[in-house]
Amino acid sequence: MRNVQTILKAGVASALISLLSLSAHAAEGAAEKMEAGADVSKLPGVVLTKKLADALPASIKASATLKVATDLTPPISFHDDDGKLVGIDADIAAALGVILGLNVQMTDVGAGAAIVPAILSKRFDMTISGINDDVELEKQVDVIDYMYDATTIMTIKDNPLGIKSMEDLCGKKVAVPVGTFQGKMVEAASMKCKTPIDIMAIPKMPDVLQAVRTGRAVATVNGYATSVYTTEHQTGNGKGLQALPEIRLAVGYLGMLTAKDNPELRDTVVAALQQMVDSGAYDTIMKKWSLGPLAVKTVKVNDAASMPAE
Repeated sequence: MRNVQTILKAGVASALISLLSLSAHAAEGAAEKMEAGADVSKLPGVVLTKKLADALPASIKASATLKVATDLTPPISFHDDDGKLVGIDADIAAALGVILGLNVQMTDVGAGAAIVPAILSKRFDMTISGINDDVELEKQVDVIDYMYDATTIMTIKDNPLGIKSMEDLCGKKVAVPVGTFQGKMVEAASMKCKTPIDIMAIPKMPDVLQAVRTGRAVATVNGYATSVYTTEHQTGNGKGLQALPEIRLAVGYLGMLTAKDNPELRDTVVAALQQMVDSGAYDTIMKKWSLGPLAVKTVKVNDAASMPAE
């Protein structure tokens, strides 16, 4: 999906966090209360679990509210035709609210590059967003690895240029989201090209897809789950696009983020998610959004190093 490798060096971390947080605040939407509908609240294991609710940090128990940051990338998190946040993350957030007895408020922070600053600035308790886990990210925040993903290429429908590999992008204009793992993959691929890739960095994923759809770029390198789902369902600005599912690169985890100094929240969320996995609720949610093959069997923390190196 997206890997926000805004690696904040010690000498400038505070200033960068403040700047990115202010920028994100200006772009973000309103907080939405994630309420479990019948399809979530009736799932096995999605029940108030007192021992987990009691293990939450005192500040969250006192407010009875969990503030969650997300950004938009279907089917992980996106707006439906009525403007409501929906997707895997919305369903998981609603289920967590039931299990932990909390009012879960989810906010679209506007762009993937705002996800890490959302936690480092303490404006949000956690993120539930399709961020690619990696060992550098784990130095900044704790990463709860809650599903798998990979990377693929998206082109306009029918792939008229016959793109079959990253090498085929050499000399072409490729759109990528700002500050992402996929962007870094394209940069690395470009360095191997005889004619470099013309990289178009765009803040928001919907605008990246629109750049390809309208011909401003010939392709994007994007998360496998989002690309395949967008192709199958032709959602939003993904209409007229096609994923190349035979291209499956950089298999790894997607993670939820919590602050390094908040292990109580991290461990409680892990336990609640594992309860959902063990009961079958999590698998039902993943299958609902056509991503059953990307489901994990065990919820781990900071496990990026265990994945194959690319």
